[in-house]
Amino acid sequence: MSANPIYHLKDAYFFEVPKGLWRYHWQSLEDVPAFLRDGHPEVHSVAEFNRAMDGKVLIPQPFGTLESLYAKKSGFAISKYMILELVVAAVMLLLFSKLAKRISGGERPQGRFVNLFEAFLVFIRDQIARPAIDDPPGHGHDNGHGSHAPAHRGDQFVPMLWTLFFFVLGCNLLGMVPWAGSPTASFSVTLALAGATFVTGMLSGMKQFGFFGFFLNQVPPIDMPTYLLPLKIVISVGLFLIEMLGLCIKHLILAVRLLANMVAGHLVLLGIMGLITAAATASTGMWATVTSISVVSATLFSVLELFVAFLQAYIFTFLSALFIGASVHHH
Repeated sequence: MSANPIYHLKDAYFFEVPKGLWRYHWQSLEDVPAFLRDGHPEVHSVAEFNRAMDGKVLIPQPFGTLESLYAKKSGFAISKYMILELVVAAVMLLLFSKLAKRISGGERPQGRFVNLFEAFLVFIRDQIARPAIDDPPGHGHDNGHGSHAPAHRGDQFVPMLWTLFFFVLGCNLLGMVPWAGSPTASFSVTLALAGATFVTGMLSGMKQFGFFGFFLNQVPPIDMPTYLLPLKIVISVGLFLIEMLGLCIKHLILAVRLLANMVAGHLVLLGIMGLITAAATASTGMWATVTSISVVSATLFSVLELFVAFLQAYIFTFLSALFIGASVHHH
């Protein structure tokens, strides 16, 4: 039951804490969960199960069964990343509802905490939503019926982008918390976030151009003579398929990009920590040198990881705004 270090980057069905805080005292093999016994038939000692599972807090599974600590067998299994995502969502709901209540009551935003979030909001509105989604200057301010559309189309997407930014940021920062983990290091999480952007862009585009108009807008206009109409149709169909494929691919890349950046940092830290373990069998002088360099490197890289957590939240939100903007504008 030896642990693979790469599993620290995977979603799991347990939380890991210091062994002194959580110990198992199973008295017989019948007390050991069935999926552990079935997954490790070579283990016949309950003491070995106790030693291997010390420090691992199993998550109750009322709606599903497990095949291993990292894989489900059937039903709906509750994983560590699911719980962490709910924690991030609950914190956001608590903070933002409190801020919204103060602002809706006519109270002037004041205080360091409120001003900090106000600065984030203004930044997302002025530096992300409006530049990426607003109509170009001189376009889109009249709807053709004599009335004017909102001067800043991007403002209606600020709540979505604001929520997306802080959710990604919260999930990224959890990767800096010992024994927690970053949900954005899971492809299913980043794919769901990219899917939210994809659905928002499509629905906004259909609202702007109509259902069929949205898909027709994916094909750029082709100026060809009438006698080349069959060729024009073939080219238009080909371009439509390419554009729709590209629409799906760029959102898929959005998910993979966030995943790769979050996993890469943890892999580097894991490699640095591995140097200490590898040097443990060397001479005292070598061990002290490697350990000192590794600790300093890990500390500096952790600071870089903190910067990357904010940077990747910004990039993900900005790219999402660009994709939404592309859906609501004529090509």
